[in-house]
Amino acid sequence: MCLVFVCDEDERVVSRQAAPGTCPYCGGMVQAMDVESQWRFCFLPLYWKTRRKFYCTICSRRLVVQF
Repeated sequence: MCLVFVCDEDERVVSRQAAPGTCPYCGGMVQAMDVESQWRFCFLPLYWKTRRKFYCTICSRRLVVQF
């Protein structure tokens, strides 16, 4: 039996920087990371997008910004 994965998602950190504010859970510093995600089908890139994600530096939780 052979199992072949033809679809793949690759995430890569482009940059990191300090963000204003503190973590609501532990009070640690917040870090903003620009993450580039890329979907591939049979090693051909189909879709890519750059997003900004926020993480706490102490408890490593992903934080969601609400406007």
